[in-house]
Amino acid sequence: MCGICGIFEKDVNNTSLMHEMLDIIEHRGPDGKSVFTHNGFTLGHRRLAIIDLNTGDQPIFNENKDICVIFNGEIYNFKEHKANLLSLGHHFYTDSDTEILVHLYEEYGCDFFAKLNGIFAFALLDLRKNKLYLVRDHFGVKPLHYFHQNGKLIFASEQKSILLHPDIERRINLKALHSHLNLRYTQMNETLFEGIKRLPPAHFLEFENGNISIKKYWSNETKPDLAMNEEDAIEQMHTHIKEAVKRQLMSDVPLGVYLSGGMDSSTIVQKMHELGVSEINTFTMGFNEPTDEFPDAEMISKYFGTNHHTLSLSMNPMQQFPEVLWHAEEPKINLLQGFNMSAFVRKNITVVLGGLGGDELFAGYDIHKLIYPFNKWHKACPQWLWKISDMKSKLLFRMQNATHTMSLDEYRRGLQMLLSIGNVEKFYLILRNTWDYDNPFYKNIYHPDMRNQMKMEIPKVHKAFDLFFKEKSDLRALDQVLHTEFQSKMVNDYLLTEDRMSMANSIEERVPFLDLDLVNFGFSIPMHLKIKNNQTKYLFRKAMAQKLPESIIQKKKWGFTVNPYLQFKKDLKETAENILTPDFIEQQGLFNYNYIRRILDHKPSKKMRWHYNFIWILTGLAIWQKMYIDSDKFKTKSFDIRDYYSK
Repeated sequence: MCGICGIFEKDVNNTSLMHEMLDIIEHRGPDGKSVFTHNGFTLGHRRLAIIDLNTGDQPIFNENKDICVIFNGEIYNFKEHKANLLSLGHHFYTDSDTEILVHLYEEYGCDFFAKLNGIFAFALLDLRKNKLYLVRDHFGVKPLHYFHQNGKLIFASEQKSILLHPDIERRINLKALHSHLNLRYTQMNETLFEGIKRLPPAHFLEFENGNISIKKYWSNETKPDLAMNEEDAIEQMHTHIKEAVKRQLMSDVPLGVYLSGGMDSSTIVQKMHELGVSEINTFTMGFNEPTDEFPDAEMISKYFGTNHHTLSLSMNPMQQFPEVLWHAEEPKINLLQGFNMSAFVRKNITVVLGGLGGDELFAGYDIHKLIYPFNKWHKACPQWLWKISDMKSKLLFRMQNATHTMSLDEYRRGLQMLLSIGNVEKFYLILRNTWDYDNPFYKNIYHPDMRNQMKMEIPKVHKAFDLFFKEKSDLRALDQVLHTEFQSKMVNDYLLTEDRMSMANSIEERVPFLDLDLVNFGFSIPMHLKIKNNQTKYLFRKAMAQKLPESIIQKKKWGFTVNPYLQFKKDLKETAENILTPDFIEQQGLFNYNYIRRILDHKPSKKMRWHYNFIWILTGLAIWQKMYIDSDKFKTKSFDIRDYYSK
């Protein structure tokens, strides 16, 4: 796992700048640094050595040295590709998975992108044609950002490298900000920096003669196989999961497993044990909160005889917030646990397997239990009822909002969700806490200046989801949601967090449940096997029933997360009051201070999770703005929380 950077700029020597761009992401690859220049292109690479420790330095070239690549990630089916390429007469000078890319390009052109099974972001330069390709993996596990203007292209694994270019004007992207405040992540190809984009998953960017074009190289066309029976599905599930884990065990350095004690991570341990892995290292972390999962993880460790390590955090989380924001490059809630976990495991290993993707693939989240019962209702509800329901929803919001009783917001959102039955997209987005269906709420959230600006520039959040739901409109509601989440929340929230927080401590995190073959199989499973009697992960539970302890099979889903109510009572409120002062909020010109004050002054309530998350995001955004937009603190790595207090 590594970090990559690149610049195309005519008649400019960017070697010195490239070294700075690589130095600021040293955490992504502390084992090596290299720079390559050719005819206006400057490519940079930071290496975290995992495979082929001795000869895997980059760029890597083909035999004629007229094609080269810089690469971040792993190709799990590279041995199969290499065997085929050798039979076709290609010659290799390394044992790395990276080298197959230049030879596959020679043989198949851009058609080979879809043939890769792995996690990757790479830049391939065809020196003969002076043409560059940027490519991102099928599901967006590895990041890739770019800035293109006036024939100039700058790209990097992390946005902070791009910001070092003197021509980048640092401004807040208000469109992305509005999305972030609704979803708690930034959707589609936008980032919070105006002008810096993300290459979408399963896409490649072609750059030639100063121009770019972005194309999709793969689409998930798999549909539920309604003829699939339970017995065959269970057999296939075991086969695909075992193969996925086996593929992802390749490493020349020690590896381990993030073990939460839930089904997904426990299944990875079980498959490693079944594959005969002689020494399994497992790691568990808790927060000294009631939902800590130490006993369950300990049970799995003893069951399979792993080398188990635990870490219990007693922390004021906001003290670390500037540092984790520096790595994440956007304000997020669930950063601290991943950051501390990767720092913990780095003492023992370099590669870790995690369970992300299992819930998205096999319908494991609690929200899926709220969507599944209404599958038939959505189909049966006539569109003429939508307008009536929409009017009732708007009235309900006005009535509840006028009371200023914030602890009732949760119930009001639940009723609004029910009133959106028939509109699967709206039902889902309300369930995911999107609030911009209620226009009066803009007045609660935003400063008057911001509201005036938004009338002209900011689209509704649902615009970023319309295509996903339209693509699968012939399927049942929960199938539509799973398809959508694979291209939205999983990529831009969960995977972003996993990448940044693992790489912050130079840890490569792999995700076996996002193996390409396993994903294709997962989307072929009909919904009545994924959920039965409204039990999430029905098929997965049944498949693992003979492999894992019963208590793990029946365990309630919680997730690796902090409790916003408890954190508000710890140090979130105090930190927010030091940062979100009236003077700062007025100067910032984005938010309504009176609404912030109402939340801070309200009697603490477990029903105000949304409000505490909102305060967390606003506090993080203020730190992010002071770090990245208003100053050069991001260059100096100023991480003392007091540096971000408003004077």
